[in-house]
Amino acid sequence: MAIKFQYNKIALQQLDKQLKIRVRALPTIKNKEAALRMEVKKAKNKANELDSNLISEMKTYDGMVGLWNEFDKELLSVDDVILSTKKIAGVKIPILDEIIFSVKKYSFFDSPEWFPDGIAILKNLVGIAIERELFFVKTGLLEHARRKTTQKVNLYEKVQIPGFEEAILKIKRFMEDEENLSKSSQKIVKNRQAMEVEA
Repeated sequence: MAIKFQYNKIALQQLDKQLKIRVRALPTIKNKEAALRMEVKKAKNKANELDSNLISEMKTYDGMVGLWNEFDKELLSVDDVILSTKKIAGVKIPILDEIIFSVKKYSFFDSPEWFPDGIAILKNLVGIAIERELFFVKTGLLEHARRKTTQKVNLYEKVQIPGFEEAILKIKRFMEDEENLSKSSQKIVKNRQAMEVEA
């Protein structure tokens, strides 16, 4: 990145200030990136764990497939999924608070006796499935934030900080050269004046 600057003390001070800001911010951004990387890993693991749980729970009921044909599919529905948010390393993440189900009225005498258990099984499966989806969303949000933070770390570390350092060095060298030229020209003028006085 080519940093635009002028060869003077004001530009030198401004560049120095910008450099100090980035050098101070870099450790904080690196810590945020590390925290996000850890949270992404946790969220992925939890999502995969819930995925495995859902599959294993569904397999345990494979023997009941015939029974599910007589189950009224409109008996249970999800009315609402209540979420709250939590900040993790500056990123707002949805947290599952509650799933509100509604159970349609049915006759205990006319329906098979396993219906209440079936409703409980479905509530459990739906709860796992919703939580699993939420963790996939959480993983996506955290991964996006981690990528952005990594880009910022790279920008500071590999582009801006070296760019500011190089610009500061160029200005200092220019100002030293200018000062040396000024001293040399003063010496030349003094020597000429001294020679004129002697002559």
